[in-house]
Amino acid sequence: MGDAGPGAPIGGGDRSLTARQAQQWLLTLLPTFPVLLLVLRLWHLSRQDLSTMLLLVQYVSPLGLLTALLITLVWVLPLAVLLAGLLGRLLWSSAPDRFDPERSLLARTTVRTPGWVITSAVLLAALTWQLRFLPALLMMSLAVLGLHTRRRHPDDPARTRLACVALPLLAAWLAYAWLLPAIADAVRSGEAVTALLLAVPPGLAVFLTGPLPRRVAPPLTRWASLSVALTFPLLLGTIFLRAPILPKVAVEVDADPATPAAAGGPATGSVLLGRVITVNDRMTTLIDDRGMVQFVSNERVHSQTLCPETTQVPYSVVRVHGWPVEETALEWLIPRRPPSTLADPRCAGRLRDVGEWPADESAETPTPTRDSDMTPSKIPPTTVTPR
Repeated sequence: MGDAGPGAPIGGGDRSLTARQAQQWLLTLLPTFPVLLLVLRLWHLSRQDLSTMLLLVQYVSPLGLLTALLITLVWVLPLAVLLAGLLGRLLWSSAPDRFDPERSLLARTTVRTPGWVITSAVLLAALTWQLRFLPALLMMSLAVLGLHTRRRHPDDPARTRLACVALPLLAAWLAYAWLLPAIADAVRSGEAVTALLLAVPPGLAVFLTGPLPRRVAPPLTRWASLSVALTFPLLLGTIFLRAPILPKVAVEVDADPATPAAAGGPATGSVLLGRVITVNDRMTTLIDDRGMVQFVSNERVHSQTLCPETTQVPYSVVRVHGWPVEETALEWLIPRRPPSTLADPRCAGRLRDVGEWPADESAETPTPTRDSDMTPSKIPPTTVTPR
């Protein structure tokens, strides 16, 4: 007790050792989580068949899996950094005597996270989050800035009022001036969730820059961080299990000469829909949506085409000055490839009609020689891709 000092609590060494062990276990298990997600994605794609899963592991590119994981879950890293920074600084400002990096994993993470990491997380989130979540990003950013200023400059009330009161009020006024038409459209359309996401966070930012009651802050931040830690893996796993990791193709094959029509085989060719596992000099290996693997001889392959992925139909019709609330800044700023005006019938599982599509696979639209060629029977079907 004499070496530890008069103010050292009994059992403090054990709690400090427990916190260090928890951090070591976290750092050890953290790299295994992406590997577990990749294995679960292959297990889900194979429909829980071990032989099919082993075939996918043999041919699926690890770089393709990591790319799909990164593109699908790129928004997660800024959210984790901002939530940890907000909860840690809220505990630090509300109960500084309970903020001990040697005993709390949340406090240790807050102390060891530099400012440039939080700034980079805010910039990445501004590019990868949907518009309806940007007010929440503004709220968390202002809260982290205000709590950091309050803790860094406790003897400067003018700077504290500027960062904790004036700046959040100004940002809320600007945000509401920009979002008010969209909030009204969301209310008229009956989209309560969209209206709440756009209206609540800007006004709530000013209340998160001040300290909480001392008795409330420790249990609140502890249970909030525990809830986030338990919810994140389930959310990420659910989202990534639906992400495509193999190209979707439609392969037009000729009739199998070994199975004549009299024996029950097709008299003409057929179209196989699935995802390409591998292609070699003899076979093309596909896996369909049911998890069935098909080996097709390259001699029977008549043509093949790359089919677009099924796009999610927009849920919300609300726009903010022409910006759909379900689009990110990257989708809005960077031009995307326009959808094709022609729907390839092979992607629908049917053969092409004679004269319906050109022989050149690289051509996107048929070019008629004269106007009389475009009769109603020859006009190709069109598709509309919802935005």
